[in-house]
Parts: sequence; C-alpha cells; structure tokens
Amino acid sequence: MKFQLDNHSRNVPDEELLSDVKRVAEEIGKSPTLDEYNERGKYHATTLTRRFGSWFQILSKLNLNPTRSPISIPNEDLFQNLEEVWVSLGRQPRYEDIQKPLSKYSASTYEKRFGTWRKALEKFVEFVNNESSVETEVIPKAQKTKSTHKTKRSINWRLRFIVLRRDDFKCQSCGKSPANNPGVVLHVDHIKPWSKGGETIEENLQTLCSKCNVGKSDL
Repeated sequence: MKFQLDNHSRNVPDEELLSDVKRVAEEIGKSPTLDEYNERGKYHATTLTRRFGSWFQILSKLNLNPTRSPISIPNEDLFQNLEEVWVSLGRQPRYEDIQKPLSKYSASTYEKRFGTWRKALEKFVEFVNNESSVETEVIPKAQKTKSTHKTKRSINWRLRFIVLRRDDFKCQSCGKSPANNPGVVLHVDHIKPWSKGGETIEENLQTLCSKCNVGKSDL
C-alpha cells in the first residue's frame, strides 16, 4: 500500500478556485454560503478566503449576490432557530441534529460564533432564562385607557419556549408531541382568554397542539 499526500491547494490558480465556486453556485441555483461550498466544493472555503480576503469579495468577483454570513447573523436569530429545533425534537438538540432541513444554520455556524457546541447551548439557556428577556411586552400607559390589560396579547418566542419546556413539549390536553407524533404543531395559548382579562404571563399560558387549540376555541 502506498501513502499519498492530498493535493496542495496553495498553488492552485485563482481562476480555478473561482471556477469551482461558480460550479457550486450553478449546482444549487444560488450564491453558496461558506457551509454550502464546504459541502460541495473541491477546496475548503478557508483556502479561498485566505486568497481573496473574504467570501463577499469572492462572490463579487463572480458577480454573484452576497449571502448572509454567519458573522452577521444576530445571536437572537441563532437562538430562535435553536428553540425551533429543540421544540421539534422534544429534547435538547445534539450536534448531529443541527443540519438542514431541521435547522436553518449548521452546527459549525454555532461553533464559529460561540467557540464550541456546548458553549452555544449554555449561551442559549442563559439567554432564555434571563428574566429581562422573557418578560412579556407591557402595554404603554398611553394605550391603557383602551384596555385594562397590563400585558400585550402576543407571546414572544422566549416566553413560548419556557412554557413549552415546562409542559415537557407535550399538548396538555391530548399528550401528543412533535417528537412522538411527526406533524404535530404545538401552540402556546392563554388559559384564561386574553379577551376576558387573562394576562400574557407564564402562569396563564399552556401548551396545546393545533387541533386541541382549535377545539378549545370552538368551545
């Protein structure tokens, strides 16, 4: 058996590197992200960014539309995506779960942002548990003359996640969950209807599947 080194990319001509990016773009029908290129490209994206300066510059040279870099994705968008994956699985996501179509972003995106996958989870839990971030929007004083409520009707995703986690990601009426019943969609609904004076606070919220929630509204 002969041992053979992989081809070295350092001396590859610029035109060949750019041509490979263009090939991937044509395959997927759009400008590739770093992760998409790494999945389909002949070279590693790092090789290209070292050569040309940045991924945006590479796309610009090929007259391709810029993609949204992981660097520009707000932490809250990454956390919200993580919340959606967590709810779909009904458990804490594992590294191998963080891929399409379940996740909008790859696990490597989280690693690049937070250092490791574990640190990404820790930051997510810290963010969700931060009291100042899960409070429901309070109705401004100027609008209270039109309503007796202290809180707005809408439920932000962080409060929604806390209620879902509290209810073990299961419908509190029929017991179904997305983890055991693919296709089940969970809602977080007011126990005492907001229209009848119920506030948007954790104690007045419950997890229901879409079917049970519709049935409840009919009553």
